[in-house]
Amino acid sequence: MSKELYIIRHAETELNRLGIVQGRGVDSDLNDTGRAQAAAFFERYKTVAFDKIYTSELKRTHQTVQQFIDLGLPWEQESGLDELAWGLWEGQPNTEESRAAFREVVEKWQGGNYDAKFEGGESPNDVSLRLQETISLIKSKTDEKRILVCMHGRAMRLLLCLLLNKPLSEMGDFPHQNTTLYRLGFDGNGFTVIDFNNTDHLK
Repeated sequence: MSKELYIIRHAETELNRLGIVQGRGVDSDLNDTGRAQAAAFFERYKTVAFDKIYTSELKRTHQTVQQFIDLGLPWEQESGLDELAWGLWEGQPNTEESRAAFREVVEKWQGGNYDAKFEGGESPNDVSLRLQETISLIKSKTDEKRILVCMHGRAMRLLLCLLLNKPLSEMGDFPHQNTTLYRLGFDGNGFTVIDFNNTDHLK
């Protein structure tokens, strides 16, 4: 049972541009730059014969792949693909205090504390649980061979760790610009990387 996964991060929102964390609780739209990025990705990959599109439940992912959806491709929203919830920091201004708080929690994750989280937010372990459910769902659909997945930066890093059997502490090894592509092959046993952090469509 072979599969090919095209996993992309959503295109730019205004909060991305301003360096403000969105997370699971902020449902923002793409800005003009984001719409241009989405169009560039579509132009580059519109001839790929995708069997299915999976997105998170947040509209910035829907808007990023809307042109593929408009082709009539089957599309499913999965809450498992939603961004990690950053709790009390979601939508807050990009300040030295917020940056310090994020550095602190990311250092905990890198040190192996996958239960660390902000008040009202989610930990890597929390997100991994829902990602595992989505992975199982995608694997179970044997007729879906080539799949486009549009999701979010932090959740995508965690998903790649899970698919490639890496510890979650290595999530930082996966850079993630807006609309960056990670293409993975699945041979029925495990996943391998075909394309790593590919942004050629933006050139």
